[in-house]
Amino acid sequence: MHPRLTLAISIMEAFAIFAYALSGLIEARKRRLDAVGAFLVALATAFGGGTVRDVLLSRRPFYWVEHQEYVLAIFAMSIFAPLFLRLTTRLFDQRALLVTDAIGLGLFSVSGTSIALDAQMPIFTATMMGVTTGVFGGIIRDVLCNEVPLILRDSRPYAVCAFAGCWMYIGLEQFAVEPIYNVLMSTAFILVARLITFKFDIRLPR
Repeated sequence: MHPRLTLAISIMEAFAIFAYALSGLIEARKRRLDAVGAFLVALATAFGGGTVRDVLLSRRPFYWVEHQEYVLAIFAMSIFAPLFLRLTTRLFDQRALLVTDAIGLGLFSVSGTSIALDAQMPIFTATMMGVTTGVFGGIIRDVLCNEVPLILRDSRPYAVCAFAGCWMYIGLEQFAVEPIYNVLMSTAFILVARLITFKFDIRLPR
């Protein structure tokens, strides 16, 4: 495990993986995909951003290759997901997708920034690696589901929230804030910012 990633950060990253996997399963359900399709969409959503980041940073092996337990867990989720998702309404699907997206966005963006900083990347590059980690899973999910990616069709701030949160993480690190608290605060900022912009329909200028 990377030196900067404490046990707490690892646990939070696990939550992010399952949050993104769930958003992938919800989209797969809406598209009426079978268990195989649901598994592929969930897997790509959960690990797509991190894999792109690792390719750009030349990190090997990929995170999901080292931690097959997550792959197995997503496989199990895909098999039993229809039994759970069948009970939900369209409204709940939309809310669940928003919340799980926001959780994954926050946790992945911050962890991606931390990993890039540990790889001795310049500060701006580290923030972009964080944003990449946070948003690319959702982009791949939407492409697989034959949709224009949410980041392109929704003018509400998405990548901007991740970008700001990554800079917050770097800023707090400069002030020597305890790493665990730094991760918690930066992740919470991205999560709350994303939910607020959606609730109050705050949009970027076109």
